[in-house]
Amino acid sequence: MKRHLFLVWVLVCMTLHLSAQSRSEGRNYPITRSTMYGLGTMNLYDTYLSPVEYEGVQARVLRESSRTMQWCDEKVSRQVLFQGHVGMAMNRAETSNELSGMVNWNYALHYNISLFDGRLRLLAGPMMQVHGGFIYNTRNGNNPAQAKLYTNVAASGMALYNINWKRCPITLRYQVDVPVMGVMFSPEYGQSYYEIFSLGHTEGTVHFTSLHNQPTMRHWLTADVNFRKLTLRVGYMADMQQTSVGGLKSHDYSSSFMVGFVKNLRIID
Repeated sequence: MKRHLFLVWVLVCMTLHLSAQSRSEGRNYPITRSTMYGLGTMNLYDTYLSPVEYEGVQARVLRESSRTMQWCDEKVSRQVLFQGHVGMAMNRAETSNELSGMVNWNYALHYNISLFDGRLRLLAGPMMQVHGGFIYNTRNGNNPAQAKLYTNVAASGMALYNINWKRCPITLRYQVDVPVMGVMFSPEYGQSYYEIFSLGHTEGTVHFTSLHNQPTMRHWLTADVNFRKLTLRVGYMADMQQTSVGGLKSHDYSSSFMVGFVKNLRIID
């Protein structure tokens, strides 16, 4: 376990070092920023709170910033994602509700390959993810809430394709992110938060995660439609988060349709 945690820490430090280097060397390159808002459905399941699934609606906001880095012959790009979502779900018997909220920050470095005279770009690289949130069950008395706190090193891939439709430039994008390894805070089965924070029984609350106990994947499809000075972005996100640690199982499946706008900026020294 200690070796796993040390390896994750080394990867985090490497990512932060590259981030600092990019900020110092890439100040004269254009930045693309977007803000999107989404609404969709979700499916919640957490055996710490309830043995049944809850289904409901979810609202999501996402901010993205991307730019090409100066180093490595401008073949590396940086992507920063910050998103949050809130939702309400109900069990099938309609006797209880669950409220959920989550924020996550993602930092990725992608190596770029350009094909077909630049119309197609393929990107791949590592991504650092930090997640925090909660699930609250309105019916429970002793254990009404479950905290969500974890960080991952993920593999990220993307494909962008530029087309012209009736003289209107459109950029299509598909992105997939898969966590490879990380660490997670979670109580074990039957362990209460009173035991953890009041009595100090913290042993077994930090878990190493990988593909075997956190088979998670996020798919993202967008289309940027350019109307002269205005760029509209529409998209669809399928976020499938699931874990099995400490004798507890959980998943948070969501499907959201999103819409927003894109801004192209340039930093000048």
